[in-house]
Amino acid sequence: YSPEICVQVTLLNFMVTPDGLQDQMLGILVAAEEPEVEKKRQNLVIESADSKKQLKDIEDKILYLLSVSEGNILDDEELITTLANSKVTSVKIEERVKEQEKTGLLVQQTRESYVPVAVRCSAMFFVVADLCKVEPTYQYSLEWFVDIYLLAIKTAEKPERNS
Repeated sequence: YSPEICVQVTLLNFMVTPDGLQDQMLGILVAAEEPEVEKKRQNLVIESADSKKQLKDIEDKILYLLSVSEGNILDDEELITTLANSKVTSVKIEERVKEQEKTGLLVQQTRESYVPVAVRCSAMFFVVADLCKVEPTYQYSLEWFVDIYLLAIKTAEKPERNS
């Protein structure tokens, strides 16, 4: 670009990073090959966030009740009830977290089996992206590459599973 243009605009490079692309390709591959595993992973993220929100809400309510409590806090019925309920809720959340950890391990093991494909795919994208250095007309978008990747997954021969 000419100096006049560079002074007037800021150029941003929105190029994806190799690690980010690798994770994105891994997600696409697992979603295509084993959609139930990817769905479990997404549900784990949602459930984990929900559990954290519940704990935060309980904590905030307890702190609020403690701050507005006047006199002996043991006489505050609402505070005592909230503390008892929070104990029950936190035990339930702990149980859910243990289940989420077990499921998370299974999901992670499944995803790890696909990592070599994602690594190679990421490397291939950056090779294709660098073709424009050889010839300026060779410019390809990430969207194009993902479409080719999905087509390759769809048309690839499916391996036999030993389940």
